[in-house]
Amino acid sequence: MTSKPEVRILLVGDSGVGKTCLILSLVSEEFAREVPAKAEEIIIPADVTPENVPTHIVDFSHREQTEEDLIDEIKKAHVICIVWAVDDDVTFEGVTSVWLPLIREHTGEDHRTPIILVANKCDLIDYSMDESMRPILNEFAEVETCISCSAKSLKNISELFYYAQKAVLHPQAPIYNAEEKELTKACKGALQRIFKICDLDNDQILNDDEIFTFQRHCFDVPVQPQALDEVKQVIQSHIGDGVAWRGAYFGFTMKGFLFLMDLFRERQKIETIWTVLRKFGYDDNLILRKDILEPKLNVGVGSTTELTYEAVQFLTNLFEKFDEDHDGALSPTELTNLFSTCPRCPWGPDVNNTVCTNNSGWINLQGFMAQWTLTTLLQHTSCLENLAYLGYHYHHDTTVTAIQVTRDKKIDLQKRQTARNVFRCHVLGPKNVGKTAFLQGLLGRNLRYVATLNKDQLSKFTINTVQVYGQEKYLMLHEVDVASSEMLSPTETNCDVACLLYDVTNPRSFEFCAKMFMKHFLDSRVPTLIVACKVEHQEVRQDYSMTPKAFCEKFKLPPPQRFTCIDRVNKDVYVKLATMAAYPNLKRLVHMLLVHQNPDWIEEQLSHLKNVVMANDKRLLKYGLGIIAVAGVGFIVYKLVDKYK
Repeated sequence: MTSKPEVRILLVGDSGVGKTCLILSLVSEEFAREVPAKAEEIIIPADVTPENVPTHIVDFSHREQTEEDLIDEIKKAHVICIVWAVDDDVTFEGVTSVWLPLIREHTGEDHRTPIILVANKCDLIDYSMDESMRPILNEFAEVETCISCSAKSLKNISELFYYAQKAVLHPQAPIYNAEEKELTKACKGALQRIFKICDLDNDQILNDDEIFTFQRHCFDVPVQPQALDEVKQVIQSHIGDGVAWRGAYFGFTMKGFLFLMDLFRERQKIETIWTVLRKFGYDDNLILRKDILEPKLNVGVGSTTELTYEAVQFLTNLFEKFDEDHDGALSPTELTNLFSTCPRCPWGPDVNNTVCTNNSGWINLQGFMAQWTLTTLLQHTSCLENLAYLGYHYHHDTTVTAIQVTRDKKIDLQKRQTARNVFRCHVLGPKNVGKTAFLQGLLGRNLRYVATLNKDQLSKFTINTVQVYGQEKYLMLHEVDVASSEMLSPTETNCDVACLLYDVTNPRSFEFCAKMFMKHFLDSRVPTLIVACKVEHQEVRQDYSMTPKAFCEKFKLPPPQRFTCIDRVNKDVYVKLATMAAYPNLKRLVHMLLVHQNPDWIEEQLSHLKNVVMANDKRLLKYGLGIIAVAGVGFIVYKLVDKYK
């Protein structure tokens, strides 16, 4: 795959060197006796070129064109052929004194436009011009190759234009540094990344199975075991540590892999290197293509993004690949190695306070998957980009398969069921209420642990799995900073469940919860839970017109939940939050029951609730019916429960 939609070849040189004859000989496959001053632009269709790319061949004539025309053509050209005549030394001298300086002047400082030196009329001599052209090749890095040809005898005519096309589609400059006689730094970096991705067991050796997989991925043809053994022998004969033993098998080292790629270049098979690079998503500048890093994914306003099964499997395998000591956690070194194929580590120091870790503060598999889930929910574009860097494409066609877009939340509410597995909870509370402790409590950390945390590395997010009626769901807590005006933006109220915290030891604390609920959640369809913090201390009377319990009863909210994390964390509150997020219609059902008191309507709602629950967990039916009973419609519920037994 190439980024070039076409190839534009320009032929320049002194008058009479045979530029026009070369073009006419290619087209007619015979020597033209009558030659015009300039050949018309030739377009070779894509279906007759090896790379399936249309090719334009452009002639330049001093007799019919101006200096401005020449400069314009130089700037538009993808490759330039400088033609000289072997029977005229003046035209050869003009290659270095006129043409190469002129082209350099108008192709930018990096001189990335490839150049081919063409020694024409070689039928007039019986010796090779290679030695004469070699010094130019060494001095000018943009000169890709030199070729001797004859428009009269048709020698190397088709080869000339093949090499010209190849210089554009498989340029040497990004891959090889002619001055230093080695692969460029960018090329080495890309190939090293490819090696790490293909090293599936992370033992720094490409074994035969890994090489077979690499071969199929890049060239879609198998490699014969005998041929592979011969390649290993060639590498070993040049660099002893290019191959090595790992247990029972003999494979390529990183050094050997790089040597093999350079060997292809040396043997004029640079297209092989480009095939590898492009199969792994690199463009002509050896940068991962935009369509790889930023694939299109349509996410509606009311939808969210979650990891697919394929992504979970890929990330789980990635974790196990780099957990070299198999202790179930990634040490700082192991985490650095895991992200070594990325430009930088995408996680900051606050990640250890966002997800679960082991006792050493290292991220375990549960925390690893939780962080990826959080990134997918908040910044799915960043998730896709980093999956691309990590080599997701080596196992799947596109990173888009790593993310599923959930149904619009409005539809979920209408149908009273959701298939979402990740729920967003916004946590609000006055200053010093204990929001940090509440967020860290989701990770199973008590107050003593929280007291040891570095304040500069605290996170506004925590995420962990919670069991909701036998099903594992992700609950993400986000501490929302509330301005002095106590007004929230639409983004800050856009959540699956809201959690309002108050401090039982502060008499002015609950007033904040009441105001926030009345301003932002009273008329919304966002389930809301009020949580009383620091309940291990003596509770004081709140300086508000209603007690927290009476407030909740009035607005049909669950009773205030008591939370403490002095030693053991009260995890029930997180289960309640996740349940309310997963089944937001339970709150609405209770409210409508109290308003309507209509047996037919109640029976219809309970019937639908039963169908939803049977697809998930029967215990939810009991839970829902329990809420209804508490709401004070006991007789009707009794009959309906009896009916559904």
